[in-house]
Amino acid sequence: MSAFQRATAVRRRDDSTYDVELDLGWSIGGRPNGGYLLAAIARAATDAAGRDHPLAVSGHFLRPPAGGPAEVRTEVVKSGRTVATVRATLWQDGQACLDALVTAGRLPDAAADHVGTPMPSLPPPEECRSRADTPFRVELLDNVDVRLDPATVPTAENAGAPLVRGWMALRDADLGDGSPADVLALLLAVDVAPPTVFRLGLVGWAPTVELSALLRAVPAPGWLAFEAEASVVAGGWFDENATVWDSTGRVVAQARQLALVGR
Repeated sequence: MSAFQRATAVRRRDDSTYDVELDLGWSIGGRPNGGYLLAAIARAATDAAGRDHPLAVSGHFLRPPAGGPAEVRTEVVKSGRTVATVRATLWQDGQACLDALVTAGRLPDAAADHVGTPMPSLPPPEECRSRADTPFRVELLDNVDVRLDPATVPTAENAGAPLVRGWMALRDADLGDGSPADVLALLLAVDVAPPTVFRLGLVGWAPTVELSALLRAVPAPGWLAFEAEASVVAGGWFDENATVWDSTGRVVAQARQLALVGR
């Protein structure tokens, strides 16, 4: 079991409730990363549905949980031959923290019939800038190796369009850096880039309010490439569209989120 699998592990308590231990090693500024939380919820939801993979996950972030014990309460809303729909809510200290709908089934093995978002040209990971090279503490980066395309690194000297590209790989003290990412790690990958509005000089805590992710294929071993871009920044809000490709250049995840502009 990888460090990521341990950190998102859930234990069934009864027919609909799962216990989880939220690990602050997957947080930013002491708050668990949104993609990490969605992965834990999706693990409980797919187990409750008796399905192999999450296909679509839509999460509404109600309040940030702390590290430590929490529970996921699930309800199988519908179970069909192809997919099941599960509502899953993360609770901690008597408060709902994250409410999600998960469509679960089995990811296809066949190649895509059409791809409208080919993988962008990126410098190799060793020529990219480590996201760990920041002046502030990001606990998540102890467990995830994130390399940013130098052309899109959000700094005061490199302001530009709200677009960030780069690479992601899991770190693991036991399995070594670059340990294979499973399907649930794709939920982390769609939320691993720094906020794209940083490139506009809008730097600060930028909490996600809603994030919807589509998982398209089981990733091949190796680095995951990602691209995140904001299309509208207005009224203190911004959207962020993300695409993730595996080491073969295949699209394996897509996402769109709504977040508050940092202050």
